[in-house]
Amino acid sequence: METMSISEQDIVNALCIHLADKKGVAPQEIQIELLYDDDYGFSAEAYVGNRKQILIEANIIEALRFWIETELKENPYGSLRLALDEEAGIIAHYQS
Repeated sequence: METMSISEQDIVNALCIHLADKKGVAPQEIQIELLYDDDYGFSAEAYVGNRKQILIEANIIEALRFWIETELKENPYGSLRLALDEEAGIIAHYQS
């Protein structure tokens, strides 16, 4: 089983691509801010035009699975978990 680390920038890209696909806009029109809270865990704020959307960890995982399938052409249903790294920020670990 291959393990891959997904960078914070790739997580942002995955969210932009996934939301763009769902909302019918260009990925460049979406701004993402990844967040981590000790009480609430991982989340993100997405800005599409004048609208703000709060994304929970499940939404981030869904976007990553979409990105893994469409951009990496890999099986998206392996083990996927988010992690907080002191140097790299919010990352994901994927094991196919």
